[in-house]
Amino acid sequence: QVQLVESGGGLVQPGGSLGLSCTASGITFRIKLMGWYRQAPGKQRELVAAITSGGGTNYADSVKGRFTISRDNAKRTVSLQMNMLKPEDTAVYYCNMESYGNYIYWGQGTQVTVSS
Repeated sequence: QVQLVESGGGLVQPGGSLGLSCTASGITFRIKLMGWYRQAPGKQRELVAAITSGGGTNYADSVKGRFTISRDNAKRTVSLQMNMLKPEDTAVYYCNMESYGNYIYWGQGTQVTVSS
């Protein structure tokens, strides 16, 4: 059974930092792409950041320079370090992984709230 377990969400003040982590288990194939998406109330889910198996990264314009994505292939873990958080970063953040063989997996989501 495939599981993506996320951790690290919570409440933080504007300008603060949070780190998210997601670890996969039960995936048979190598993982090609790892990423984080987010969905705010009343909005569509959007890509926040993604990282390839070779370490290439892609960020949403709104988070460039503030967020950093990283991965540990051996541990099948993807992390997202979020700095200089803004109220508009408030959303449920979802871990996403795509394996070779084009199977796509999602985490259960973790709430990030940026508020004073």
